[in-house]
Amino acid sequence: MEIQYFKDFSPALGRDMECKVYGHAGRPVLFIPCQDGRFFDFENFKMIDYWRPWIDDGKVMVLSIDTIDRETYSADWDPAVRIRRHEDWIRYITDEMVPFITSMASDRNGFAPDGVIAFGCSPGATHAANLYFRRPDLFDGLLALSGIYSTQYGFGDYMDHLVYANSPVDYLSNMSEDHPYMELYRNRKAVICCGQGAWEQPGTSHIIKDILDRKGIPVWVDFWGYDVNHDWCWWYKQVEYFVPWLLEESD
Repeated sequence: MEIQYFKDFSPALGRDMECKVYGHAGRPVLFIPCQDGRFFDFENFKMIDYWRPWIDDGKVMVLSIDTIDRETYSADWDPAVRIRRHEDWIRYITDEMVPFITSMASDRNGFAPDGVIAFGCSPGATHAANLYFRRPDLFDGLLALSGIYSTQYGFGDYMDHLVYANSPVDYLSNMSEDHPYMELYRNRKAVICCGQGAWEQPGTSHIIKDILDRKGIPVWVDFWGYDVNHDWCWWYKQVEYFVPWLLEESD
């Protein structure tokens, strides 16, 4: 497997940021680590082993990045300051990392990809889903495992326009039928999955399923059993189960 390490200055964040790219060709995938996670978690927590068949076959190239949750969702200072910092991180992804991985995939594949698949587990799924629903012009697929789809878990009852813009259950519920993103959603493949066992929090997955069903947005929202807890062993199984469906059009 081809693995490349990068460290570059991010204008959006005002500091050096690190990442790794796994694979030599295929659809670009953005992996967002769990809460407070680092770019090397894709390897350290063995998720690489469960994406390996598609990486080795040249079906996907995975870009693994750093979170800045310690400055945003996990911090306890002024929520207005924290959400502005979170927006810096969103710009880092959309303005810097997405062009980087799509350019790399284009060079390797010989054609420009339609977008990036957003993938994450736990709070990584929260961020991945937000990126997918906020920017379907950049993200053309989603695999969100065991996430929470409201900003309430990081910002409590605080609400401003930036918090709202990062809370899918809020902005999706108010999105009009004639919004241009509706057509994009309806031509994408997306998965939201949550177990119902220990430490799982399926509440907002149920809420977002109701919103999506009501608006006719085709997302596969799947609830696994009461024995399915909030842990890597189940996320490995879910990757093996859902990724073939997400990639089947490119086979």
